Amino acid sequence: MKVNTQSVNFNADQELLDFIQKRMDKLDMFYDKVIKSDVFLKVENTSDKENKIFEAKVSVPGDSFVVKKQCKSFEEGADSAISSLERQLKKRKEKLRSHL
Repeated sequence: MKVNTQSVNFNADQELLDFIQKRMDKLDMFYDKVIKSDVFLKVENTSDKENKIFEAKVSVPGDSFVVKKQCKSFEEGADSAISSLERQLKKRKEKLRSHL
């Protein structure tokens, strides 16, 4: 799956981009009709430790899912956001199956 990653207010290193790509590729196991996915990585200028925002938008035929997580690290945010996307994609797949 093609993952378009954009980092706002900082430059993401290749290791982080590879990690996100690998995690997003796992979504194909749950729903194989994913068209594209956009990932936005943002750093807020606050004194709060949880200042990293991971936002993912996954487009499927006829719909799109958006998940936004704020965590201490992008890896942690990616894990929680992607597990949330997995649940949503499974739910959509079940819904489509029940209509057949």
